[in-house]
Amino acid sequence: MNADRSTPDRAWTGDDREHNDDCHERWLPALNRTTDQPTYRDEWFDEQCGGCLFWVALRGELGRDWGVCTQPDSPFDGRARFEHDGCELFAIREDGSFG
Repeated sequence: MNADRSTPDRAWTGDDREHNDDCHERWLPALNRTTDQPTYRDEWFDEQCGGCLFWVALRGELGRDWGVCTQPDSPFDGRARFEHDGCELFAIREDGSFG
């Protein structure tokens, strides 16, 4: 990891390409849904984590694709989720935003 986390007055943002790529690869196996699954349903395309009311994006570069689920009844509550993943407890945002 190239980022300097030794400076106490400056928070580490996670904007380290190698670290982010490692996280992305490490977290992908935990996906609940992928579009290449034979059981992927068409309606799931519009019910992705990134458009859910309970999805909170991470900060920094990693937050472009990853966030945390905050839906208390979801099995993914408190876990990092890929923006294109999803679950049965999707709740659309009133403003229709994504990410």
